[in-house]
Amino acid sequence: MGVGILQRILGSFFIIWIIMTLSFFLMRLAPGGPFDQERSLPEDVKRNIEAKYHLDEPLTKQYVRYVQGILLHGDFGPSFKYADRSVNDFIKEGLPITLQLGFYALLVALGIGLSLGIAASLHHNTRWDYLAMGISIIGISIPNFVIGPLLQLLFGLELRWLPVAGWEGWKSQILPSVTLGIIYAASIARLTRGGMLEVIGQDYIRTAIAKGLPRRLVVFRHMIRGGLLPVVSYLGPAIAFLFSGSLVVEKIFNIPGLGRHFVQSAINRDYTVTLGLVIFFSGLILLCNMVVDVLYLIIDPRLRR
Repeated sequence: MGVGILQRILGSFFIIWIIMTLSFFLMRLAPGGPFDQERSLPEDVKRNIEAKYHLDEPLTKQYVRYVQGILLHGDFGPSFKYADRSVNDFIKEGLPITLQLGFYALLVALGIGLSLGIAASLHHNTRWDYLAMGISIIGISIPNFVIGPLLQLLFGLELRWLPVAGWEGWKSQILPSVTLGIIYAASIARLTRGGMLEVIGQDYIRTAIAKGLPRRLVVFRHMIRGGLLPVVSYLGPAIAFLFSGSLVVEKIFNIPGLGRHFVQSAINRDYTVTLGLVIFFSGLILLCNMVVDVLYLIIDPRLRR
């Protein structure tokens, strides 16, 4: 198990290096530059600015300088658009909010998804099963850029129960968390139902029932543990995308997280901020997947062989 984890860590570093290298050269080779929007900028001033940020150096030298900055100092470089601000400043500022939003959305996804999935599997082929799966299909079918404005319209403007935007106070955090988590809740519900139905037919479940164990004990001790394996597999990429895929939700609800900085940096052609956030999000996704792989080994002992 230790060797497998070490291989995953080394593989993750290699993937990060590939992503960093490709992203760096693709952004540098893309047409346009960070200072091209300054039409009235004199040529000599532009040259001085490019020299300040080492943009006048050969591309390979810029790449080596960039990699050294990350490896030796953890520095993703300065922002080209905002003076005296670095990519690290944007990450420090936006990361806590993005992680907070992702965590709340994960709670929404697990709470709703597991409840619907377990209820559907225990009432298989009944109206409760059809209702739960119908709700999950609706959740999967509607994208969050539609769910978000609908929730804002209903709970913010019509009923006036919750704020329509911002990230101040627990009330303002409900609608974005539900918007981000509802799609994942639908997928978790379907996976939970499938996993539970597969486990229900196993011999050890029938043996437990035949021994006269209480139904609640059979469900929570045996069925849920085995039935949640597909959900655990799904949670790796799901958690990663919950933490990194909130770009649209942060924009809809005007939340000052990493997603909003990412979108704004792309609009501003602020290459270092965009590149730094791409690398950061990639590392976050790989880390979440690696953690889930380890959890999978712990839950299912057969995979350790």
